[in-house]
Amino acid sequence: MELMGWIFLGLIVGAIAKLIMPGRDPGGCVVTILLGIAGALLAGYIGRIAGFYQEGERAGYIAAILGSIVILCAYRLLIRRT
Repeated sequence: MELMGWIFLGLIVGAIAKLIMPGRDPGGCVVTILLGIAGALLAGYIGRIAGFYQEGERAGYIAAILGSIVILCAYRLLIRRT
């Protein structure tokens, strides 16, 4: 059930990351949302393993947004080079 929560959070975070980083993305809205899900899962996993926060803390949501922004930046850089 926790995994489903991170996926749902990733949907929202993907939209927030798109608002923070406007511009054209090569994949459109669907890819941005999928990148948001990946960022939320990655940040959630790393943050909890490292002991930065526990389940349900506000820091987890902030980390999910930051993780989505990092993945979106990396995606833009990768696509721009090819």
